[in-house]
Amino acid sequence: MAKPNYSYEKRQREIAKKKQQEEKDARKREAREAAQATTDPAKKPSPDDR
Repeated sequence: MAKPNYSYEKRQREIAKKKQQEEKDARKREAREAAQATTDPAKKPSPDDR
């Protein structure tokens, strides 16, 4: 019977966790940018701001 390779399994779990965290961060970044994009058009510079 083959001996289980625990370090390989642990590394795979770490990779999966890191990928999941990166996806979560990307979703947060997109939401933040979308919220910022909706507020930016309201802040149009007036001609007097030169």
